[in-house]
Amino acid sequence: MMDDSRKGELGSLSFNIPQNSNVLNGHCQNGHTAAPQLESQTQSPVPNDIVSRGHWGGKYEFLLSCLGYCVGLGNVWRFPYLCYRNGGGVFLIPYFIMLFVTGVPLFLMELCLGQYGAAGPITVWKCCPLLKGIGIGMLCVAVLVSLYYNVIIAWTFYYLGSSFQSPLPWSCDAVANVAICNGSSGEIRSPSEIFWNERVLGVVNSEGLHDPGHVRMPLALCLLAAWIIVFLCMIKGIHSAGKVVYVTATFPYFVLIVLIIRGATLEGSLQGIAFYLTPDWRRITNAQVWNDAASQIFYSLGIGVGGVLSMASYNKFDNNVIRDTIIITSGNCLSSFFAGFAIFSVLGHMAWRRGVAVADVAVSGPGLAFVAYPEALALLPGSAIWSVLFFVMLFMLGIDTLFGNIEGITTAVLDEFPQLRRNAKHKSLFLAGLCFCFYLMGLLLVTDGGIYWVTLIDSFSTSFGLIIITFFMCTGVSFFYGVNQFCQDIIDMIRHCPPWCSKVLLYFKACWVFFTPFLLLFILTYIFMEMYNTSLNYGDYVYPRWGKALGVCMGTTCCMQIVIWAIVAIYKETGTLKERFCKSIRPLNSWRTNNGARGTEGNVNAERVDGLFTVTLTNMDFNAMTWEDGRGL
Repeated sequence: MMDDSRKGELGSLSFNIPQNSNVLNGHCQNGHTAAPQLESQTQSPVPNDIVSRGHWGGKYEFLLSCLGYCVGLGNVWRFPYLCYRNGGGVFLIPYFIMLFVTGVPLFLMELCLGQYGAAGPITVWKCCPLLKGIGIGMLCVAVLVSLYYNVIIAWTFYYLGSSFQSPLPWSCDAVANVAICNGSSGEIRSPSEIFWNERVLGVVNSEGLHDPGHVRMPLALCLLAAWIIVFLCMIKGIHSAGKVVYVTATFPYFVLIVLIIRGATLEGSLQGIAFYLTPDWRRITNAQVWNDAASQIFYSLGIGVGGVLSMASYNKFDNNVIRDTIIITSGNCLSSFFAGFAIFSVLGHMAWRRGVAVADVAVSGPGLAFVAYPEALALLPGSAIWSVLFFVMLFMLGIDTLFGNIEGITTAVLDEFPQLRRNAKHKSLFLAGLCFCFYLMGLLLVTDGGIYWVTLIDSFSTSFGLIIITFFMCTGVSFFYGVNQFCQDIIDMIRHCPPWCSKVLLYFKACWVFFTPFLLLFILTYIFMEMYNTSLNYGDYVYPRWGKALGVCMGTTCCMQIVIWAIVAIYKETGTLKERFCKSIRPLNSWRTNNGARGTEGNVNAERVDGLFTVTLTNMDFNAMTWEDGRGL
């Protein structure tokens, strides 16, 4: 990489490869070393194939895309529930501790890897070929998450269409629900529960995971519409998605503000807010509270799925990653806290209307978004308008997160097969084929028993496998690539690093080496204990052992990619086992070429994308590189 002096002539630049572990004369040595000398002064041939990856159209496109990706459905339907369940305002203490010790450092690491490497989740591991499996594991997680996430958006479409009816089909004003609401039918379920389970899901027609039943055509059409929208918004990659986020990332905040203002005027809203925030100091010593805080931070930021890394790869080289990290992570957490007021003010009103405690109506997950909250909105004057606003907000929250996941998948594939970028038609066909395959796989999840499969994938796709992937990313960058080298890369990107920047990097260095891996192990241990001691349920249905085993296989498949591709990387090298290992943790020269070039203001073509990535190192990978004008560094 280049030194700090970037203003001189190209010939005055120096090139160093300081590395935590290097192979010199057949030995694995630790510490920073000088650049290897040129073995030959012959100019390397310059490839003629130049493929443009593109950049964000503006600074706000990247920030809004990342904020929209992070602020998803979980911020609305999971955080408020966790807050009240874990001691109200007390929960904010472990929440913000986990944010600064785990969330921010890992988010910054992904941003830096993507921006410095200008590559997707797989190709970026040219910095340490041994860890290529981390990128493939991220790809597996992104596939599983995208598979069920768009099904949730399909549910949102169904409710959105139903919201244009008057009265709302899940309200007591509907003719079909009058007998249920006045108690003459003997039905103990509310109209919203009946609408959700019978009209939308059809789960009453399925006996469980083994009995998916028929595909529900209304949901299948909603799912098709959702994937068509994703395709159209992403047909030009970040150039089209970057424009869409100006609406999809900002509109939810408008709706939240409107809901908070409306909720504040309702009877019982203060009881709901008090229930949300009243501290219970006894909960602060409970391990469950700390695990919930860490898990919420981890999942809401979208760490380890590849979306953040991919979006950062389209940044300019000198973008201030530390500033962006602080803005995005703070915005994400404040959005979660902000959403709680919109949710619990309305739920407090519903509890007041029913004459029950707020705890009796407060739920998490789909139960909040598709049962409790729609039922509460049905009690308001002009309920159809509020329902439309709420489900449009859910749609935009979900679609932004899905954009990030699909961008992670497409960027990973296009970087591995750059020839797809050269032809816009081929790129569009690839995206169309990807969306169509997702649609076909998603049909299982819109059957009568589809909710059982959604719950299973949701429970295990982002469980222990994702934690293991992130743990190896953190420790691999810190100890194999070298935490000192990584911090120097950040300084090179920021260029004019103020004094406070160096002090902040000392904090992040301590987190990456010590605190963050320790907390990831804590989360992982708790997940395994909980997975062993508790059963998986959806309502009254208890998943069979084979179903739970299938979920474990999903998580294991994701994290096993690390081991498989590490073995491949070592096997492809030559020498003793130690020599092979040492070679496989050294960056390829193409890792330095792409990024050193991007920092030289056009002296070297910044848009060159290497061919298909291989972990086999050649002699060129250990020789000093050659610029296009023929002068060595």
